[in-house]
Order: sequence, then C-alpha cells, then structure tokens
Amino acid sequence: MTELDTPGITITQNGPYVVRGAVPLTLQVIEVDAEGQSRNWREGRSFEAGSPYRLCRCGGSAKKPFCDGTHATIGFDGTETATRAPYAEQAETFDGPTMELTDAEALCVFARFCDPDGRVWNLIEETDQEDAREKVKYEAGHCPGGRLVAWTKATGDANEPLFTSSIGLVEDPKLGVSGPLWVRGGIAVEAADGTTYEVRNRVALCRCGASSNKPFCDGSHASVGFVDGL
Repeated sequence: MTELDTPGITITQNGPYVVRGAVPLTLQVIEVDAEGQSRNWREGRSFEAGSPYRLCRCGGSAKKPFCDGTHATIGFDGTETATRAPYAEQAETFDGPTMELTDAEALCVFARFCDPDGRVWNLIEETDQEDAREKVKYEAGHCPGGRLVAWTKATGDANEPLFTSSIGLVEDPKLGVSGPLWVRGGIAVEAADGTTYEVRNRVALCRCGASSNKPFCDGSHASVGFVDGL
C-alpha cells in the first residue's frame, strides 16, 4: 500500500482539507425523538469523490462539500489554534461506581446526544445499574467529536464504537444547520505545518470556517447558521 492509498487528511494553509485513500464520504443526519432530543444517526446520500479529494474548509464554496477555490478570493484565515496535547491531557474525568467518563469540552460540536435521559454526566453516577451503563456507552459513543469517552473501570477499556475509515457530513435538521466533518475510524489528520494530531477513533473537523478551535469543530456552525445546501 502506498502513501496515497492510506487514509489520511492533510490540512492546507488557509485552504481545504486534502483527503487521500479513497475515504468514503456520506451525509450523516442527526435524528431526534418526539421531544426534540438527539437519538440516532441516519446515513444519507454518498458522494463520488475519487482520491485524493479536496473538502471545503472555509464554508464559502459553491460546490460543497468540495473546495472550489473560494478560500483564496475571500481571504480565509484557517490558522490552526487547537492544542496539540493528546486527549487524555485535555479531558476532565467524572467518576462513577463502575465507569468513568472523560470530557474534553473544547471538542464539543453541539450534537446534543449527551442530553437525553438525565444527561450523561448524571448517568455516570448511576453506573452500578445496567440501564445507566448502557445509556452512558450509547450517549458518549454517539458524540461525533470524541469529546466524551466512557471507560469501564474494571478493565480500563474505552467503550468506543466500531468504525471503518470514513467521513460524514453532519446535518442537523432540528437546528436547521449543517455541522462538521465527522472523521471516523482512526484517520490521521496532518496539520498545515506537517505535524500530525493525535490519531483518534472519531474527531470532528470544522467546515463552516468559524470555529475558534481550528481545525476542530467547536459548535460555531450553529451560532452562524451554516447551511451547506446538500
């Protein structure tokens, strides 16, 4: 396997994400229940993208999700401001009877899977009960940015969902906005200066151009009303 065949994302300076390795690209829609609470992910259409392909990072492309060069004409500032520290150093730990929950708040993408059923931070305190344990695993595992991770104390194992290498274009019909790139399955993300961010099972990359934690999403798409038209 050559470097071009290996799934990976390179961030260009003030420009797009360059994706190599023929990584599948699909819409991923947040589905809510009757009370408006985020409950499930629904996969939508897929995109023929080839390899490599270039995904818009400034939010201004007329050919979303792909780059059309608009970043250059609007003077997009894509300066990466996120810490390079590993997740474990960023995260706060919440302790429960049988599980721990780690939480790196800077990685919140405002998908709201953590809110139903009494909120995951309260549920972690009830993990001596099987129902609460399953809810903690589910809610933390549905967090697209990997802000939340549920750990089993007896084994020290993270309860991570199983993903193949893929990218989801998050859509949030409840708020009427489009969200980040949901990068799944341990795809390496290389910064514009050539260093590589910690490789994780799931991260969320900003594609509205407004995040103050670039390249990662910080939920700004909701406040700026970003809509990709897809």
